[in-house]
Amino acid sequence: MIASTAPELPAWPPSDSAYRRSEATAVVGHGDQAWQRAAEDVLLWRVKTRSGFTVGSDVSIHPGQRLIVTARVLGFSIREPIEVVSVVRESDRSGFSYRTLPGHPVCGEEAFIVHRRGDEVLLTVRSLTRAAAQQPWRTLFPALLVAQRIVRRRYLRALRR
Repeated sequence: MIASTAPELPAWPPSDSAYRRSEATAVVGHGDQAWQRAAEDVLLWRVKTRSGFTVGSDVSIHPGQRLIVTARVLGFSIREPIEVVSVVRESDRSGFSYRTLPGHPVCGEEAFIVHRRGDEVLLTVRSLTRAAAQQPWRTLFPALLVAQRIVRRRYLRALRR
């Protein structure tokens, strides 16, 4: 089974058990204006940049796009190479997923999906994570899982206005 966060699907099907699976959803607004704003923002990397990351592109997300996302932690810059796997642009669903590339602190895939439920505009974050093969990241994996939970909370607030 290939690791997939399936951003195009409303219900996330079972995934590879070799990965830690996480899915969290938060309301980011209400109504058409909130929908239009959030649907656009998610495809311009704002869920990442408003969460404290630097993204090596200001171009709208597209499949196959490879770039470096940079996190700053305790004065250190951590480079996270990624590749966009899929992009969703529908009337009630907008988002993308990316997979990690060699050199990333973890191995896996992450998706950011803006969608509607009635008048509510929601952001869902899905992730599949396992330890990276290389050191020192493999040894630091337990600490990275704690950091991932903290960052996930930032993601869920990033598109609110």
